[in-house]
Amino acid sequence: PSSDDFSIQGKYQTLSAPQPTSDPDKLEVVEVFWYGCPHCNSFQPYLHPWVAKLPEDVAFVRMPAIFRANWEAHARAYYTSNALGALDKTHSALFEAIHKKGQKLSSKKTLKKFFAEQGIAEDEFDKFYDSFGVDSDIRRSKAMVTRYGVQGVPAVIVNGKYRVSGSIAGSYPNMVRVVDALVELERAAMKKSQ
Repeated sequence: PSSDDFSIQGKYQTLSAPQPTSDPDKLEVVEVFWYGCPHCNSFQPYLHPWVAKLPEDVAFVRMPAIFRANWEAHARAYYTSNALGALDKTHSALFEAIHKKGQKLSSKKTLKKFFAEQGIAEDEFDKFYDSFGVDSDIRRSKAMVTRYGVQGVPAVIVNGKYRVSGSIAGSYPNMVRVVDALVELERAAMKKSQ
């Protein structure tokens, strides 16, 4: 079938209530993930090329999910890295260390060592890992993942209105195609309302 035959019908869910986005002037796409999730790791090769060519009117946001207490260390690692401006060093490297190299990286101690290996000073890591800012990010993440109705990862939220997952879309390439189609839908809706 040609790409023109691709239908998004039944390949996404509409949220029960629209959620606020970080920038009302942009279309927001949120990836909900967990570093320890093999499915999230498998989704990365499809997501990265998409993120690399984002249109100017689309804001891409990553949001770590915390479904269990032991997921929080990874969420803290993400937000610590974000606060340090080091996601380009740590984000893909964390997935690789966990899924390709079999490293556990599930405690502050092991994550601090991992960050040091990426060239981030231990005192810099310590400054943010248990900080008020990272605590706030953790609370917001927990609240938003619940409000988005996400029950598994990876999931993608489009403009606070739609939820896309591999199980519903059917595959990771389909997830990206559905997200693109929903972005187009939202873009058209925004143009109409201006």
